[in-house]
Order: sequence, then C-alpha cells, then structure tokens
Amino acid sequence: MKTFLDKDFLLHSDTAAYLYHEHAAKMPVIDYHNHLVPKMMADNHRFENIAQALLYGDHYKWRAMRTNGIDEKYCTGNAGDREKFLKWAETVPYTLRNPLYHWTHMELQRYFNITELLNPSTADKIYNITTEMLQHNNYRVHGLLQKMNVEVVCTTDDPADSLEHHIKIKTSGAPFSVFPAWRPDKSMAVENVQAYNAYIDQLSAASDIEIGTFTALLEALRKRHAFFHANGCRVSDHGLDCFYAEKYTPGEVESAFLKIREGKELSADEIIKFKSAMLYEYAVMDFEKGWVQQYHLGPIRNNNSRMFAAIGADTGFDSIGDFKQAISMSRFLDRLDKEEKLAKTILYNINPSDNEVLATMLGNFQDGKTPGKIQWGSGWWFLDQKDGMERQLNTLSTLGLLSRFIGMLTDSRSFLSFPRHEYFRRILCNVIGTDVENGEIPNDMGLLGRMVEDICYYNAKNYFNF
Repeated sequence: MKTFLDKDFLLHSDTAAYLYHEHAAKMPVIDYHNHLVPKMMADNHRFENIAQALLYGDHYKWRAMRTNGIDEKYCTGNAGDREKFLKWAETVPYTLRNPLYHWTHMELQRYFNITELLNPSTADKIYNITTEMLQHNNYRVHGLLQKMNVEVVCTTDDPADSLEHHIKIKTSGAPFSVFPAWRPDKSMAVENVQAYNAYIDQLSAASDIEIGTFTALLEALRKRHAFFHANGCRVSDHGLDCFYAEKYTPGEVESAFLKIREGKELSADEIIKFKSAMLYEYAVMDFEKGWVQQYHLGPIRNNNSRMFAAIGADTGFDSIGDFKQAISMSRFLDRLDKEEKLAKTILYNINPSDNEVLATMLGNFQDGKTPGKIQWGSGWWFLDQKDGMERQLNTLSTLGLLSRFIGMLTDSRSFLSFPRHEYFRRILCNVIGTDVENGEIPNDMGLLGRMVEDICYYNAKNYFNF
C-alpha cells in the first residue's frame, strides 16, 4: 500500500517516477495564464495568516464549503480569518476524491513542510504554524513564487488598466518576470447597456480618446493594445460562451455602437454581429503584434442571481455550459487564416464533450511553419483535475501531437496554487510511464525525458518567446 502524498504520489511505475524526478520536477514554471493580483507582486505582499493566503479569492474552496453546509459568512463574509480557516478544515475531510483534497495538502506540504492531514483536530495547530511562517520575509509573495521555481507569470488585465504595478515590478528586483495579458471582454459586453457605457467612458479616459463611434472605439483599443505591448504584453485572453462569427457589414456595427451609446438596448441579432466584429478586430490586433491569443470557451456564469446581486461575479456560481462550438469556431479561425491574419492560438473548453471537437479543430489551421501553432489548452476549470487532465492528454495524443503541447497553467487567484503544475507533471509522467510499462511506446529515456521537459517547460518558452 502506498503512502498518501509520498515522493511517488500519482506515479504508479518506476518509469513514471524516473521521468518525474529526473526530468519534470527540475523544470522551471511558466505560468502563462492566471488571475494573480499584480499589486501584491509589486509590493512583495506579506499575508497576515494562512486563511488570507489559502482561502481569499478561491471560489473552488467556497463552493465546497457551501456544499458542506458552511454559512456564507465563512466564505466571502465577515467572519474572522481563523474562523474561516477552521470551517475550511471542517470541510476538507469531506473533499476526499475531489482535487481540493490533493491541492490543499500539497499546498501545506510544499510551502510549509506540513505533512499532517488538515481536519478539525489539526486546524488550530496548522493555522498557528503557517501563520507564523508567513511573517518571515522568505514567505512574502516573491518567496512563495521562488519556492515553486516560477520563472514567468502572466496576469489578466483590462485594456483600461494603467499597468502601474507591472511597471513597478520591473524595478522591484523580483526574481521572476511578470507580464500583463490583454483581456478585452468588457469592451464587447453589450448586453448590459448601462454597464457597457460606463466601461467605455473608462476606456475613453485611459486612452485619451473620445469614443463616440465604433471607429473611435477601435482607435482607443489599438492605442491601449500598443501600450500593453510596450509594457511586455505578448498574450491576450478572452472568456466566451462560444465564438461569434456571423457575417456583418461595417455599417451594421457602427449603427449598433451608436445605438448603445444612446442608451438603447440591442437586439439579439445586433449583439451577435457586434461581438463577431469585436472578436475579429481583437484577433487582427494580436496578429499584427505577434501575440498569442487564448480563448476560454463554454461556461455559464453567475447562475445564482441572488448571490450575484449580493457578492458579485467570480465567487463560485459558474458551471459547465452546453453551447455548440464547432461551426462558429471554424468560421472564426477560417476567416483569419484565409486573410493570413491568424495568430498563434490556444483553445480551452470547459465542457468535456467538446474535447474531440477542439482536438480535431487544431489540425485544420496549423500552418506547416510554426510547431504547434494552434494549441488545445490544458484541462481548464472543472476539468483541471486528474481525470480531466488524463482525458485531455490522451485525446490530444490520439488526435494531435502531445510532444508539441505547451503544458500547464494555474488559472488561479492564489499564490499557493502553483503545486498544480507539479500535479499536472506527475499525471503526465504517469500517463507516459504506463505506456512504457505496457510496451506501447519505447523504453527510451532520452526520447521520453526530452518530451517531458518540452511539455513542462521548453515548448511554452519557445511558443511565447518569453
């Protein structure tokens, strides 16, 4: 019987263990998509206690606590930090077979060398030990990232952002690189006219351009896009239910934008055409600057309207959607490819039923020049777990080239989430090791070691040119 979370955790053969310990574990981390707070990195933030580091902003844990019957005041409410941590400790034993059980104990072990299981009887002790450790300078944000061998971090940033914290990070002596990532979703979110117009006013102020027409909107976005590029941005990110790729005329889009600025609601057809135009224009900007574009597809967000009104978005009330993806995705990518304006592209799905759709879509638009130009991103959100990662790796292996895969990211708001890279790397090595043990691929450690190192690090480094 194996011991929980020992050195060979998730590694079920000697080959898997060798590939992980001798190759994967040694690779630095390039975290090319996350939601970390740039100010915390600029200020080398010090967490006051483990609850702030482990629970704040973590909607995965909040969902589990609610499911376990924990009151909202211990999730996003006004309960004290120790109380919140104790309630999380109360929940942890009930997360067995959920990835949160693995992640929580990996976080405690990798950062704090705590091997005890978290539960109500150990919670106070663990809270005290970790909180004391967090007061040391090497447990500030820079130290936490160093402990996980992080080389590059890409945050998620709105076009109206000043990037002041990214600029500060460059002179802060941080032992890693932090780059902004362009997330322009708000500039096409026309369903709520009042909120949209308020945002356009913000964008107008940031760009110093009066935005009264669609042409002016694009001018403002291009100006901000150039500003992001000048400050190191080389990647965009878009959160979509599905691609929008309907035909439209410039006149229709201009008319729709004028209607919005007059405070009038758009029809469903006008919304789709406007979003189709915006997605195309974003993609052209990215191509012109040589950026990588990322598309996260398929969630239904803010399902609980009562809780959305009370505590807002990104608090754990999103789920998997069942949107149709293939036709609009094909139209979108085909238009850009036909016009020779298709940038490097990463596609992520949240619905596992779309695995084969995305895995086969990649091959339609590879250009024969850039290895792995169109990527299928790692298991995302609800698929960011052992089964989801294994299915993604196996499907990509069958329908594409696993050897060209750019690997893992955290997609997290937590500075303690980086053991997820280790989690992925162990799963990757176990998948490959199992094939070796079964005689399905050669027992060539030179070939397989290079493959593992490429997927864990070198492919991403070369793909993004960081």
